[in-house]
Amino acid sequence: MNKTSSIRKASLWIFILSFVSVNVCLILSQIFVYIESGNPETSGLFYNNLKIFNVGDAIGEKGLPWIIPYFDGVASISRVVRVYPNYLIFKPAMWITGVLLIRYWILNKKLIEDLKINHNDINKCLYFGVSSAVFLIVHSIFLGVKFDLSIYKLFRRIILLFFIIFEVTAQFYLIKIYIQNKERIKNLININILLFKKILVYTLIVVAILIFPFLPFNNFKTLKHILEWNYFIGVITFYFLTFFMWKKTDK
Repeated sequence: MNKTSSIRKASLWIFILSFVSVNVCLILSQIFVYIESGNPETSGLFYNNLKIFNVGDAIGEKGLPWIIPYFDGVASISRVVRVYPNYLIFKPAMWITGVLLIRYWILNKKLIEDLKINHNDINKCLYFGVSSAVFLIVHSIFLGVKFDLSIYKLFRRIILLFFIIFEVTAQFYLIKIYIQNKERIKNLININILLFKKILVYTLIVVAILIFPFLPFNNFKTLKHILEWNYFIGVITFYFLTFFMWKKTDK
């Protein structure tokens, strides 16, 4: 199996695992209804009067109506995926995604070397890409683990922030390498999709720069949640486009 085929498959699975796991958790958070009766036998998460889990903290527990946080910003991604039983789905999905991300960035470095592209940013691309994957795995490990410590909450947020910064930086360097060598690889890729990926990455960078000064403040929470969900889609769309950028080849 050649490297472009491996990159296409890894990128597609990164997108699928990320998108499906988050949105399945979003749905589960709303179809469960938490009933607290004071009796362990009759308390728990229910669906259509059928008891599903004994404990939980799903959105349904709060009595909220059906939400679409991509538009209404009612809840953050972390709020949705860190609760039981959602983290039983999300955490393994992110561990696998992290491994696939490491594989993805290593494969791209090897492909660039095979194409005999000499570029100063190759090692930067690998460093930021693999580091972002490690931050994602570390962040997912601590999801659902509760410590009533301010420093712990700060630690989780910093790890998540590092993941985003390193991930977008890696994407930027990779696009930079391929754009500057597009004539050499034009027979292997769809140029239009490469250019679209460039627009996507630059948009992610601009949005990140614009919202970064507002992150420490609790104001505009709804707007920040909307940006968070849609930013997440933007980051993983990079990998979805990768699948279509590389042309199929039997060589």
